[in-house]
Amino acid sequence: MLRQILFAVFIVVTACTQTPPDTGVFAPDIDPSGKQVNAMVVGERLMDAGEYELALDAFTRAAASDGFTGENLSAMGVANFGLGRMDQALAMFERALKIEPEWPGLLNNYGIALMAKGRFADAVQIFTKAVALDNGQNDSIRKNLAEAVEKYENSVYSAQNNETERMPQGIKIISDEQFP
Repeated sequence: MLRQILFAVFIVVTACTQTPPDTGVFAPDIDPSGKQVNAMVVGERLMDAGEYELALDAFTRAAASDGFTGENLSAMGVANFGLGRMDQALAMFERALKIEPEWPGLLNNYGIALMAKGRFADAVQIFTKAVALDNGQNDSIRKNLAEAVEKYENSVYSAQNNETERMPQGIKIISDEQFP
């Protein structure tokens, strides 16, 4: 009987002193005296990793603590663009442009979102303004302008061709001047 009691005590003591197996997951302890990490930096790193939803959460936290700035609204627009949410991306870029209307990088991102929505004429205007504000220094903005111009011209040409192709034979378009 004494052996059984000693064995039970041994089992209990051994079970209480075992260390958990190493799973490879490391979660650091909370440092109560530590500083909060900048949410914008966290969001940018998450976007670099392709984690747009998490990045959007980080940018939202940054806006909650710092207020809505052109920088975090623009970053939220980029994250929404990465998620394929073009309407939300455009809305964020437009809000950011009310705060920072002469930021070439923001204008560039807005122009890209406009192109994604098929609004090539608007994109040409935005890229033109971005190139002017940047003094033509940024190759990416200049290339985006050239692409927007090409897509705009192709869309106008395509629309003209489609219009004439759809017209029934024998119908003539008349102008307002031809009405009495």
